[in-house]
Amino acid sequence: MHRKCNDRGITTAEYAVGTAAGAGLAGLLFKLLTGGFGEQLLRTLFDHVLSLLGIG
Repeated sequence: MHRKCNDRGITTAEYAVGTAAGAGLAGLLFKLLTGGFGEQLLRTLFDHVLSLLGIG
């Protein structure tokens, strides 16, 4: 016989952990991209895209 488990609380906990992880990753990316390293990275990426398009 199969017994049904009540997993409603576990699903909520998984969403909470996923949300916290997403917020942490967003914060880390924001910190990296607003610093000097992020500015240089974005500038290099932008220049590369322009050169691929034949504009820059």
